[in-house]
Amino acid sequence: MSDQIALLRRDAQEEASRFPALLARAEHLAGTVLLGEHGRRRSGLGDDFWQYRTLRPGDSYRNIDWRRSARGDEQFVREREWQIAQSVMLWVDTGASMRFSSGKDLPTKSDRARLVALAASILLVRGGERVGFTGWSLPPRNGDIQILRLAEALATDGTEDYAPPEARGMLPHARALFVSDFLGDLAPVEAALTKAADRGVRGALLQVLDPSEESFPFKGRTIFESVGKTVAHETLKAGDLRDRYLQRLAERKGRIRDLCRLTGWQYSCHHTSDSAQNALLWLYRAMDGGHG
Repeated sequence: MSDQIALLRRDAQEEASRFPALLARAEHLAGTVLLGEHGRRRSGLGDDFWQYRTLRPGDSYRNIDWRRSARGDEQFVREREWQIAQSVMLWVDTGASMRFSSGKDLPTKSDRARLVALAASILLVRGGERVGFTGWSLPPRNGDIQILRLAEALATDGTEDYAPPEARGMLPHARALFVSDFLGDLAPVEAALTKAADRGVRGALLQVLDPSEESFPFKGRTIFESVGKTVAHETLKAGDLRDRYLQRLAERKGRIRDLCRLTGWQYSCHHTSDSAQNALLWLYRAMDGGHG
């Protein structure tokens, strides 16, 4: 029993240690991206000054800024800013397949996905948006406390080989961000994006792959085993599988791209050998309504 307690304590300490490290790295990555005004801003009710404009017919005299008007012959109204905060729903794959890396000098897909997703969340929250998870575990909120909650939740691994996207709790007309390798069954992905589209939710889908999953450099006798060790396949001629594998991967990526186009989402594929900053820039622009 004491050995089990010690093992649980060690696992808990390892899990907890990842949380502040992930947050610090995400903060640093977010700091490399110029923070633009992501929120939609226009004149209306609010606390922050937006602009001066000349008095128009129908304006109330109570809104005149007499100090500004005293500088010239025209009367000016002090307009305030109305910032419409937008909810952004986040899903990051926690499945075992995401914990794969083909080399010691490369991050796992999970590490890269969490880092980029958290950095994007930091930029969005500090741009005035509310960010949370799909489902009901962490509803969209703003503020630095929410960033801490997101970082803590993202430090947790799942038990499934391939985790299906969580499509519950989609807020109508929100934005969404899905990050995964998308190597599992695509039916849940199609269902999630279709449900999102039905609720007016648009978003960005980032596929994260290890470079070996794109190049298939294997030859000779090879044992392919899932990270969760639930599936294994041995072959004596791995090279003979390369063309068929690459064709199926291209078909899968094409299916995902078509699905995104049909549902109004944006798609990009990121490799863990590439810069995390590039992935973050694409995500941030995609979430801002741009085209990556």
